[in-house]
Amino acid sequence: MIAGSALLERSFLFEIRKLLPMCRKSLSAGASLLAIAIVANSHAYAQQNLPTIDISGQRQKHTGGRPAGAVPNHQAPNGRASAAPASSPLVSAQAAPGFSPEKLKLPIYREPTGQTVTEISAKTFADQPLGTVGDMLRYSPGVSFKQGNGPRDMTISIRGSGARVGGAIQRIILLDDGFRMAMPDGFSRADWVDPHAYAGFDVYRGPSSALFGNFAVGGAINFRTRSGAEINGVEAGSEGGSFGYVNNYVTIGKKIGKLDFAVFASDMRLEGFTLNNNSNTQTVNLRATYEVTPQDKVTFKFIHNQLYGELPARLSLNQYYANPFQRGCNAIAPALGVANQSCGGTSLFINGVNGASLPITATQSGWLRNDRFDALGLRWEHEVDASTVIRTTGIYYDKDFWQPIDTPVTYANVPGVDIRTDVTNLGQFLGRDLRNNVEVYYNSSRFTTNTKPLAMFGPGNVMPQPVNKLDALVSNFGSRFRSEYALAPTLTAVIGMDVEASRNNSQSDNLGYANVGNPFLPTSFSTVKFSDLWVNWAHEASLTWRPNSEWQVRARTSRGFGTPNYLAFFVDQQGNIGPNTGLKPQTNTGVDGGIVWTPNDKLTVSLTGFYEWWTDEILAQRPGAGKLTYQFNAPGSVHRGAEFAADYELREGLKWLVNYTYNNQVFTNYIEQRNSGGGAPYSANTYYLNRAGYKVPNVPAHQLTTRLTYDQPNGDFKGLGAFIEYIYQYSYYIDNGNQLTIPSYGLLNLNAHYKRELSDSFLKEFTAFVQVNNVLNQNWVAGATNLTNTLLYGFQAPGSYLAQNATGSIYAGAPISVQGGVKVKF
Repeated sequence: MIAGSALLERSFLFEIRKLLPMCRKSLSAGASLLAIAIVANSHAYAQQNLPTIDISGQRQKHTGGRPAGAVPNHQAPNGRASAAPASSPLVSAQAAPGFSPEKLKLPIYREPTGQTVTEISAKTFADQPLGTVGDMLRYSPGVSFKQGNGPRDMTISIRGSGARVGGAIQRIILLDDGFRMAMPDGFSRADWVDPHAYAGFDVYRGPSSALFGNFAVGGAINFRTRSGAEINGVEAGSEGGSFGYVNNYVTIGKKIGKLDFAVFASDMRLEGFTLNNNSNTQTVNLRATYEVTPQDKVTFKFIHNQLYGELPARLSLNQYYANPFQRGCNAIAPALGVANQSCGGTSLFINGVNGASLPITATQSGWLRNDRFDALGLRWEHEVDASTVIRTTGIYYDKDFWQPIDTPVTYANVPGVDIRTDVTNLGQFLGRDLRNNVEVYYNSSRFTTNTKPLAMFGPGNVMPQPVNKLDALVSNFGSRFRSEYALAPTLTAVIGMDVEASRNNSQSDNLGYANVGNPFLPTSFSTVKFSDLWVNWAHEASLTWRPNSEWQVRARTSRGFGTPNYLAFFVDQQGNIGPNTGLKPQTNTGVDGGIVWTPNDKLTVSLTGFYEWWTDEILAQRPGAGKLTYQFNAPGSVHRGAEFAADYELREGLKWLVNYTYNNQVFTNYIEQRNSGGGAPYSANTYYLNRAGYKVPNVPAHQLTTRLTYDQPNGDFKGLGAFIEYIYQYSYYIDNGNQLTIPSYGLLNLNAHYKRELSDSFLKEFTAFVQVNNVLNQNWVAGATNLTNTLLYGFQAPGSYLAQNATGSIYAGAPISVQGGVKVKF
């Protein structure tokens, strides 16, 4: 078994000390530069006291998506300024990009200068039903999402990163009010996100490890709740509609003296449009801030989500075409061992572990998720002086999951902690504004997962025989710095770097049952151990030029990294139980450039181009029949494309919103190994297939969301509005050999809404809406996982073979549906 926690941590620190000399030379230059900057910063502060210029009110923000920093003024958050208060003498008279007084009041992670960040306000989606996080994210370019394992579960991808994951979220970091919600092992889920709780969100696109550390290979998303002062009362809402959907929610917020608090709670139910697709989930999101002294502020964060959801089976492409919603699939006759060919399901051993098996549906075997996620966070902010702020943030996570989905069944309780402290200092160097930020952090999780076979007939039953026990300790320790410097009144340069040591110490114990006559008797036992320490680094450098109030141009280079997850080390590269010791962290080095044009307060247009080089990308594949899926490094691929967004008020009350993403992603260096176990029609030989030049699967080349909205601005019908929305996604491959494609789709949505603000009344605001989704009742694929290419007599099987025989991939999207709701504010 794994050694004790203290011994592991001592071993961890010992290996870090051994590896630090290797990094010393590369870090010395950056450390020296940082030290010079801080000293110069303090020296400049001692000599200069320049007055602050208030530029607030210069231009109003749009209600829809806007690239961060597109407009120099920003509404300051409620409460005491986090850095460079309004009275600070350190802001020069002509603020360079990123140095406006409003921007400097925000934490360093908010709207980082030079990075491609899009802000989406809740006003964009305030008058429509919000069932999942996807109903928000579709309004940001560069973001795609697919249906995960559960009605509210989404696999989120930024620029194709993490698109091949079937459940949970990897390769991007999720935050909630700046509190990191990705656990130390890199996994997070979208279940805990109820869109009704948020004032908006920010999308950081491109490699972002210099700011967010490990696993930010593709970027990050920060969800922002409203403060109590913004809510200032009680808001309640209820929405529902087709397929048993109902969501009742309430938000309470107030600022009372030095205390500002906001709490959100919701209860969501869904019966679903496919077989075995019910959901029952409750969510709580609380943020409370207390000003202890004029220099000290404490923020408490609490998130709770409880999910009980039944899961449908994934389909082959032919099953999807024949019966996308799995109707009539209870007609499968297990006693006969014959399944309807248009129905999804699985085959289970009759005795649980070996011998004869029968096909059954997801309902008959009781596929479900019973998961709980809790996060408790505390942040202390201390203003040392007018130019320096210290923040210390601690988070405790607790994830408990029970997931009888197919076989085997895994259940565990996974705790974790994340602790980080950063210092932000604002001053001047050579007469120009300078902002420095340094952070150190540590996070760790130690847990045990247990695995048992799924029983023949559920719901949710498992066999008594344990087949696997996995003990894992994952931890990350690192530091980073970021320096923003105004080279000129119109030009800002940014440099940043992160260095992080990551430890994975795991052990997998496996039991085998080969005795058909006595399936409860273990016949084999094996143990696989893994221990390794990786030291990774990431850089960031950018230039942002704002020649005038209308134009902003930026150029950026950055790096991201992500270590292998704890599940990757126990199946070798022949597809057998054994150590997989050759895995390396994946890295992503990218460049991007963008232009933002804001000629007036009615129009914002942005265009970004990017080119990213992925090295050692971690992929999963199954080498052949009778083999297990293992993870490996694909040596090289490139992700390139463009992102366009526009927010235009054509006339008073009439607005047009559009975002478009183009992705062209190919493997440049990748040899896929196919090692079949033999048996017709499979060859028993090992084959090596060159995938260089092939498209990276599960990444659509074109995505478009556009919406035309009209809201009556005045008169007797003020507040009455409607919008028409079109969502398009291009077809994409779901196999490395580019044989099988998921069809394109276009969805048309219609919405009508009414919002009325009331004065001199106990009821302050009333909102009602109704929306018809998928008006043309199109069949569309909401999510698909990657398929393994099959070899027939030594040759790669065509797409028609995969469409018929490769099951367990596709979730159908919802047919035409009607949803409506009401919201009131007191």
